[in-house]
Formats: sequence, C-alpha cells, structure tokens
Amino acid sequence: MIEIHNVSKHYGEKRVVTEVQLPVSQKKLTAFIGPNGAGKSTLLSMVSRLIPHDTGEIYLDHNEVKTWKSKELAKKLAILKQSNGIGLKITVRELVNFGRFPYSKGRLSKKDHALVEDALENLGLSDLAEEMIDTLSGGQLQRAYIAMVLAQDTDYILLDEPLNNLDINYAVQMMQTLRHLVDKLGKTILIVLHDINFAASYADEIVAMKKGQIFARGETENMIKKEVLNPLYDMNIKICEIEGKRFCMYF
Repeated sequence: MIEIHNVSKHYGEKRVVTEVQLPVSQKKLTAFIGPNGAGKSTLLSMVSRLIPHDTGEIYLDHNEVKTWKSKELAKKLAILKQSNGIGLKITVRELVNFGRFPYSKGRLSKKDHALVEDALENLGLSDLAEEMIDTLSGGQLQRAYIAMVLAQDTDYILLDEPLNNLDINYAVQMMQTLRHLVDKLGKTILIVLHDINFAASYADEIVAMKKGQIFARGETENMIKKEVLNPLYDMNIKICEIEGKRFCMYF
C-alpha cells in the first residue's frame, strides 16, 4: 500500500507540490492527469525516492520510504522517468537485464532470464533483442526502457509519461500489458498520462492535479466529466460515450 500524507516539495520559494494527501488503491491502475507543471512527475519521483520530499510522509507497505534500504526498495518498486539516458554500448537484452539486477547482482538465473524474455516479448522487442540501443528509434528505445521496468517484476510500478514516442499501435499494446499486470498479476501501477482518453480507457482511478495540488480524484467514470475536466484544463471539453465508456473530444 502507498499512502501520501501532506507531502510538499519546493525549490527555493517555488512550491511544486503542496500538502498532497493521497491514499493509492492497491492492485489498481491509477492515472495522474493535469496540465503541465501540475506536480505529477514530482510526486511520482518523491514516492519512488528519486527526490526527497520536504514535508509530510510517504509510506510504502506501512514503512516510510526514507527508511527502506535501497536494494529492498528496488525489489518492491520500479519507476520509469520521462527522460532516461544510459551512455553505454549495450544491446536491448542487456538493458532489460538491468531490471533483474536487484535480485541477480549481474548473475542471472533461469527465472531472471525467463522474466527478461517475457518483458521483451510483451513489448514487441524479441526481434530487436541483440540490437545496440544507440541504433534504436525513439519509440523502440522507449519500449526497451519499459521492458526493463517490467522485468524488475515489482509489486509497484510507477511510469512517468511512458507513451512518449510510441506510435498508436504500441501505445495500445503497452496499456493492454499494464492492464494485464494489474488484473492477472495483482500489480499496483501509477502512471502519468497526457492523453486523457488512454486514462479513460484503461485506468481504474484517476487523480487530477493542478498547481501542485490534488484537484480531484475518484473512479474513472466519475472523473471523465465536463465539470471535472473543463476547470482542470481551462478549456471546453466535449464528453462522448462509446460502448459504455466516456471519451473526450478536445481538438
């Protein structure tokens, strides 16, 4: 379980996140939406301990994240940031192998290799496994990083705009994979999305953030409404219903 209690983050006099109070539902896919600068990425980075929180507490399975040993935290929680850079001459498979490092320390077992192969297959990378990562397109590299996170096989997966650079086909496949991880394997996934319709299609719950604070939160069907989205984005969004699901028209 992840619990966020009155968490704030500031840089100098600029408050990026202000007193966020948020329980995160277990074994659900929770999407974070909102305009640029809302604090979504900063919040995920604090939950994963990539950056420290200035005030408040963040609990992971009833222990404050500050108290977790790094190697144990890496077995429990994985995060993919917006920007990643590994300046090494390695193959796709070697990159995905890094996801098993908290367990294998570089000496992969049969189980480690099986999880790497599953991750490569789920992200459509089996045919590219021996390619060098510096030869990949932006979308292929993004999928490789996501495969590395999936291979880590943690209870909690945090993804910061993972659909960047992905074409429609792979974006859909990736969201379907995430739903499978939640529905069949009981993973808890927190994901920052700019495309509201991916959140509407795949998320169990949506957290809307604006100006560093929680603007609204709730089950997806209760969040995809004009009264929530229009003031969130300061624009007029048309809500349509297709096959029992609500979608947004904002072009």
